[in-house]
Amino acid sequence: MNIEIKDLRFTYPAGVEALKGIRLSIGSGEQVAIIGQNGAGKTTLVRHFNGLLKPASGSVFIGGWETTKYSVAKLASRVGYVFQNPDEQLFSRDVLSEVAFGPRNLGYSKEKTDELVWRALAWTELSSQIETNPYDLSPAWRKMIALASIIAMDTPIVIFDEPTTGQDAVNVARIANVIAGLKKEGKTVVTITHDIDFCAENFERVIALSNGQVLLDGPAREVLGEEELLAQTYVDPPQLTRLGKRLGLKETVTTQEEFLDVIARAR
Repeated sequence: MNIEIKDLRFTYPAGVEALKGIRLSIGSGEQVAIIGQNGAGKTTLVRHFNGLLKPASGSVFIGGWETTKYSVAKLASRVGYVFQNPDEQLFSRDVLSEVAFGPRNLGYSKEKTDELVWRALAWTELSSQIETNPYDLSPAWRKMIALASIIAMDTPIVIFDEPTTGQDAVNVARIANVIAGLKKEGKTVVTITHDIDFCAENFERVIALSNGQVLLDGPAREVLGEEELLAQTYVDPPQLTRLGKRLGLKETVTTQEEFLDVIARAR
């Protein structure tokens, strides 16, 4: 399902112009990371995708639906949003109820709801915690519950807001596996992240925002190799990209596999 953004502008009540004429097109099934410093407009932008914010001018279309013409509840059937802070999202007495709430609310049959819920629990490794109160688990695991509750809604578009914040390496790997699973199913995944190494390893396209505008947009390897431009939004390229440049590698590398491959060919 496509996302089309046309000359999107948004100003907060205090007078801060957060978005200044954004034009973007995100195709069905794309894996896109949005990066930039705090205040660049990342969260403001993606909250227009599910109607949490409405444009001051311009428009946002989700699969042909103009967001101003649909309620947040209606848009929830197309866009799932995993908040940065899971405590803003969780409210049920146990993990199973939390994960099942979304698909039930969308009106899926019991059979389909059960299938989606157990798939989401398996992907996030929560199957053994179904009777546990979410607030009896660590913040890292509450993040996984929030993620599972959105996956279970089976929306064609999934948005992650800073998914790796506060996560250890094991949970980061779980999140990466979930994103890979969504990609295999043809879902559109949009992620806001400051974790540039995670971005490089898991996303095909990167959009860098600066001061409410698009600074860079393109394949991850190209965007993450623009060290001087990224510096304008206080973002450093991945560690291996910087190391490769310091070593004088002719190719831009963003992952360990690319780095080792280029080194091996250079020898």
